Amino acid sequence: MSASVKSLLSTLTSKGPHRVLRGNLAIAGQPGVVYTPESGLSLPAVVFGHGWLTGAANYRELLEHLASWGIVAAAPDTERGPIPSHLDLATDLLTTLDICTGVRLGDGTISVHPDRLALAGHGMGAGAAVIAAAQRRVAAVIALFPAPTAPAAEPLAADIDAPALILAGSTDIDAVSSNAVPLASAWYGPTILRQIDGASHNGIVEGRRTLAAFGVGKHEAKTSRTTRALLTGYLLATLLADETYAPFADPEAAIPHTTLIDPDLPREKEHPKLTVGQAAKLLRK
Repeated sequence: MSASVKSLLSTLTSKGPHRVLRGNLAIAGQPGVVYTPESGLSLPAVVFGHGWLTGAANYRELLEHLASWGIVAAAPDTERGPIPSHLDLATDLLTTLDICTGVRLGDGTISVHPDRLALAGHGMGAGAAVIAAAQRRVAAVIALFPAPTAPAAEPLAADIDAPALILAGSTDIDAVSSNAVPLASAWYGPTILRQIDGASHNGIVEGRRTLAAFGVGKHEAKTSRTTRALLTGYLLATLLADETYAPFADPEAAIPHTTLIDPDLPREKEHPKLTVGQAAKLLRK
């Protein structure tokens, strides 16, 4: 099983078999982008919320990757400022869902199945996806490196019965900027919490962003590849019920470069490492 999963993970890090088209959601009245396979009817779709101080352009490769595997991937491009409204971003996610299901995409040869919908997001966008999922039933919710939002996502998660995949970075899963563990613990429906080895919460952000000039939020190629594969496999398994990718939706499956986390088990906090100067001071006492 592990060798098979390893092979699948490797396959899903590469682009899928479909040629990808890009569209502008603004034509339908919602700022944002949509990526689709070249053709297909009753396709699955995921609507994606961006993180803080980012926009849809910072997830272009991720969205294109999903489309190459036959999944319509759309993202509103709003609430990009330093003081965003998480509620408004959630509303824009729902509007984008309506566009995907209510409008023929491409040249009219592309349509989305209303029962094959997922909400996803990164950081604050993950929280916005939860807020949206509390208002609209979807087939799956995916929270990539989720961050706290206002209103808080945890109380809302307690009433959501859709299955959820929650990914967190091993370097910051216990940081105050991450609510991955409490979110997974509060979730009512089937939940998988996976920690990606060596990853940080900003690792999947592509291109230039505001905080990069200060050394914050640098892109991590390995984190990005692993996240794309896990997200793609989970969506293929949940939205299309594709048994080939069932391990990605299995709460007990071991997947390389990740660790399954039980959110209800006590977690030991790592003690900060001493600097050379601090160690010298202690030795002098």
